[in-house]
Amino acid sequence: MSSSSTSKARDHGGGLDAAIARWGGARRDWVDLSTGINPVSYPLADFPHYSWTSLPDRNAQTDLLSSARHFWNVPDDAAILAAPGASALIARIPALTDAGRVDIPTPTYNEHAAAFVAQGWALSDQSPEARVLVHPNNPTGKLWNEADLTAPLTVVDESFCDVTPDASLVHTASESGRIILKSFGKFWGLAGIRLGFAIAHPDTISRLSDLSGPWAVSGPALHLGAKALQDRTWADATRQRLTEDAARLDALIAEKGGKLAGGTSLFRLYSVDNATSWQNQLAQHHVWSRIFPYSKTFLRLGLPAPDQWAHLEQAL
Repeated sequence: MSSSSTSKARDHGGGLDAAIARWGGARRDWVDLSTGINPVSYPLADFPHYSWTSLPDRNAQTDLLSSARHFWNVPDDAAILAAPGASALIARIPALTDAGRVDIPTPTYNEHAAAFVAQGWALSDQSPEARVLVHPNNPTGKLWNEADLTAPLTVVDESFCDVTPDASLVHTASESGRIILKSFGKFWGLAGIRLGFAIAHPDTISRLSDLSGPWAVSGPALHLGAKALQDRTWADATRQRLTEDAARLDALIAEKGGKLAGGTSLFRLYSVDNATSWQNQLAQHHVWSRIFPYSKTFLRLGLPAPDQWAHLEQAL
C-alpha cells in the first residue's frame, strides 16, 4: 500500500450531516448507528464553576490520573498521560522515534496509518520498527495477545477494550517501547468531552507530555473523567446492558439475512449481500450505518438507544 493511498483513505463513522442533506429530515429524526459510541452515556455532572473559568487544576489532574490507574489496574511502574482524546495521542506517537517501517494489520482504524505516514513512516510488515494493534480491533473485534507485541515500538489501542476488561494488555505497559491507549468517549458515551489516555513507561510518557504541552485536558473533562472512572457500579451495569443489546441487535439482523462477522458489544460487524443497498435502505428510514470502501459486504452498526429500537425495527 502506498503512502499516498493510505493518507487519502480516511473514512470514518459519523457524517450524519451529509446523510441528512441527501435523505432529508432533521438530526432529531435520525438514529445514528454509524459509530461505536455507547448510546446511554455516563450522566453529566454539575461542573464546578472554576473548571470553566480557570486553567486546569493540578489537583484535578492528579485525581483523574489516580482514578484511571485504579480503574485500569495500571502497573505501579507505568505512567499515565491524559490528553484531549486518543486521536491527539495517535497523531503524536509517530514522532517519538525516527521514522522507519510500521506494521498496522488491516482492516483497522485508519488514523494510525495516516499519523505514521504523515511523519514519514513506511507501511510494512517486514521487520518493522513499530507495530500498531487495535485491541479489540475496529471493525472486526479481533483480540490480540502478548505474543503479538513484537516491535521495538508497539502501540496497543484499547479504545474499545472497556467492554472486555479481562482482555486488556495494560499489565505490559511498563515495558520499554510499549504504549497502551485508552479512549473515554466510547464506553462512557461522551466523545464530545475529548478525553483519552496513554499508559507507558515513565520515559515514554514524559516525551509524549512534552509534545502535548501544558493544560492539554480541559477542566470539565478532568472533573467528569475522574467521577466516571470511580463509578464501578455504573461500569458493571453498562457492560451487562451492552451485552444484552448486542445480542438483541444480532437477532434483528439475522432475521433479515445478515450474518455476524465480528465486532464488540459497542458495535457489530455484519456480512450482508450488498452493504451499500443496506445502508441506502436504512437511510431512507433515517437510520445511519457504516460501510467500508474495502468491502462490498461489511455493514457495521452501533447500538440503538433504548427509545430507538422501534425506529430501527421499522427501518428493517
